[in-house]
Amino acid sequence: MRSLLFVPGDRADMIAKVPRWKPDAVVVDLEDAVAGADKDSARSVAVAAIARVSHPLVFLRVNAAGTPWHLADLAAAARAGVAGIALPKVERPEDLDAAQRSGLSIIGGLETARGVANARAMCEQPNVVAVYFGAEDFIADMGGRRTRGGLEVVFARSEVCLAARLAGVPAIDQAVVSVHDEAAFTADAEQGRALGYQGKITLHPVQVTLAHRVFTPSEQEVTHARAVLAQKTGVGVVDGQMVDDVHRKMAGQTLARWQQGDQR
Repeated sequence: MRSLLFVPGDRADMIAKVPRWKPDAVVVDLEDAVAGADKDSARSVAVAAIARVSHPLVFLRVNAAGTPWHLADLAAAARAGVAGIALPKVERPEDLDAAQRSGLSIIGGLETARGVANARAMCEQPNVVAVYFGAEDFIADMGGRRTRGGLEVVFARSEVCLAARLAGVPAIDQAVVSVHDEAAFTADAEQGRALGYQGKITLHPVQVTLAHRVFTPSEQEVTHARAVLAQKTGVGVVDGQMVDDVHRKMAGQTLARWQQGDQR
């Protein structure tokens, strides 16, 4: 899942355009993207729009457990026949209770101090098929300040990725809210990939293209990986670099990721 495109739930026109933007997965958002007074009407708009869109991986981001809209959102997701839900601000196992009873697949949002602190337990919950790191909400919860370098999220960003790896579920990296700054998005995505994230939240169609470029290995990377795997045993040298079993493992991961991207 190289790209997870978020689209406002009350924008049927944007939901209809999703196939042309070709994200790996899309989240129709009923939470942050919709004002409280519009939640009920947006839910109806989203369900109707989802029924008309042709994309295999559509998720509905419901409002968080404990909010007045949570149960109605879950019921709407079940009616809509979506691939699953994105459940924001999960902090404790009980936050997933109603979602788990629905039987829907869950992308869990780790975006608060408590959620990150409990990341390993959250990633291991039944029906959780992926998690994402929500940096903006996390910083707000911490009382921190957003910086271009991202120092304020280094620990949390790493912790979420580590927890997901231990649980065997994909981790989706933080959003870049400067939607027209392609250089900033690319640099941030490169950092996420280096940490071990499998993809990135995207907020604009241009970011989808950039995410696919970053999270799909380049021809140079593929060529290098094949050369490393050609050194079948022991220690060797490829492109001036020493390689051994751990590098063969990394090369295998590179080829697997490339093949997955090539099939989409």
